[in-house]
Amino acid sequence: MARRPARIQLSEEEESVLRGWTRKGSGEQRLADRARIVLLSHEGVTVEKIAEQMHTRPARISKWRQRFAEGRLNALSDAARPGKPHTYTEETERRVLRLLDQPAPQGYAQWNGPRLAEALGDVSTDHVWRILRKHQIQLQRRRSWCISTDPEFGPKAADVVGLYLNPPENALLLSVDEKPHIQALERAQGFLRLPDGKAVNGFSHGYKRHGTTTLFAALDVLTGQVKTGHYPRRRRREFLDFMNDLVAAHPDRQMHVILDNLNTHKPKRDRWLKAHPNVHLHYIPTYSSWLNQVECWFSILSRAALRGASFTSPRQLRDAIDRFVKVHNAKAAPFEWTKAVVHPSRPRRLYSDLCK
Repeated sequence: MARRPARIQLSEEEESVLRGWTRKGSGEQRLADRARIVLLSHEGVTVEKIAEQMHTRPARISKWRQRFAEGRLNALSDAARPGKPHTYTEETERRVLRLLDQPAPQGYAQWNGPRLAEALGDVSTDHVWRILRKHQIQLQRRRSWCISTDPEFGPKAADVVGLYLNPPENALLLSVDEKPHIQALERAQGFLRLPDGKAVNGFSHGYKRHGTTTLFAALDVLTGQVKTGHYPRRRRREFLDFMNDLVAAHPDRQMHVILDNLNTHKPKRDRWLKAHPNVHLHYIPTYSSWLNQVECWFSILSRAALRGASFTSPRQLRDAIDRFVKVHNAKAAPFEWTKAVVHPSRPRRLYSDLCK
């Protein structure tokens, strides 16, 4: 006759915890089954009866009874499993990033995922892309930059930014530049009817040139208002003519004018400046056009009034610009300078530094 297994005795705390496991709807089913085995054993139910009630093998009931007897509640949970060893390590990641700092293979202009995997030999393409996504590296994106080489970058930038942040009291602060050679392009526009009945709005890729025009613009930094002048060319005489119009419109006010370093913006021997002592010119550093706020307005003009438009003559182009200026000035607002730190350049960072 087989020996009857010993009855499992539970404390009140253990019984409460096990019954909580059996009632927990979001818990693991296997943990709830083990709790039921122990609770039924505590009530004196035999191993065979428990196995029959739970539709399992008696050996399984005996296994968890024995484990509980040896380790109590902690023994009912599964031991930690190490899982499959990692195929790639942190050194693999460093190898990929170091390779990005090297020239691409002969015949290619840049790296991509398959080329990196091929050069490494023991790393899959999928893992290469995984590393690039982790560090937000997009090899297909090409950026451009312009590094200022002006030895006086600091003083010039501080002068211009100081005017933006703390403009002179009762003075007119203007940002002046020109947009040369704006083309009057005539494009075939309208609707294109597709075979499925849909209509596409747009313009043909073909166009006809009707000449160019040059736009001079002065942005009032404090109000956002813009004054423009149209000229056929961009020379010193056109620049001075435009400046004379600005001075004539504000004869008794001090004017601070922000300009780039184009030679046409520098009056010869300062004769014009001596004749206009109320005008003060402030030059941005070389290769730093982003410091001149009128460049922002030129970008707005191009997107809103010029891109994709059709003109049959330079006069029609100038009229379109004037209409946009009128609409813009009716609801103009100043640009807000938010850049906290101004640098002449930022040295290129090596990809391999990302792992350090």
